[in-house]
Amino acid sequence: MSAAAEARLTALDAVADTQPASAEVAADLFAVADAVASQPALRRALTDPSTPDEARQALAEALLGSRIGAAGVAVVSQAARVRWSGSGAFVDALERQGVRTLLRVAESDGALDTLEDELFKVERLVDATPALRSALADRQAPVEARQRLLGDLLTGKVLPATRELALRAVVARKRTFDLTVESYLAAAAELRARAVATVTVARPLTAEQESRMRAALTAQVGRALTLRVVVDPHVLGGVRVAIGDEIIEGTVAGRLHDARRKLV
Repeated sequence: MSAAAEARLTALDAVADTQPASAEVAADLFAVADAVASQPALRRALTDPSTPDEARQALAEALLGSRIGAAGVAVVSQAARVRWSGSGAFVDALERQGVRTLLRVAESDGALDTLEDELFKVERLVDATPALRSALADRQAPVEARQRLLGDLLTGKVLPATRELALRAVVARKRTFDLTVESYLAAAAELRARAVATVTVARPLTAEQESRMRAALTAQVGRALTLRVVVDPHVLGGVRVAIGDEIIEGTVAGRLHDARRKLV
């Protein structure tokens, strides 16, 4: 993402964060994102760069004022003022604010850690279940049917906000379910100014091992971080750590691959 795009998102975040956060506000933002995504004429009208910023904002307020709550109108109208790189970026920005709203609700309830953990486990479950992964990715099936499939698996087992985010991820605005969930998890870490460390190991870590790993990585990056542990028997042994674009390869499989590459 370009620096300009990041600046636009950050500015919209600042406006959205002044609005009250609730499940209803998130639902409003998701509904608008879906409507804009499915109606090309509406999407063009709200993103046309030849139209003055104030006119696009006024149009959003006129269209939505009687349909969604005031907080949702404030966020969408502010987003309409922005000159996005394309109409798709506008839809993504609205989706992002719906996600951040649910995350803010969880944070205020003291449940953000639980939500992150549950969402990560849902991602791993889908990734580890080929039939489920294929069913959720089947673009020939209606989105509602795919969401119902996942929703039935999660009902009563995770927080309502976790379930809602998982169902939103089925739409896969980031191309795939797992990439979309990753973007949600990144937003959660960003909300708390945390780094994200994905640790891949051959066997599950004990609570003590996980605590030591978190402490060591926190000291290395210089700020609090969210630790995600992925168990993959193919690594044979050792640890692989990914923090953003930085990868620390310390697995047996990784060393063997490197040795083979050097021999070739």
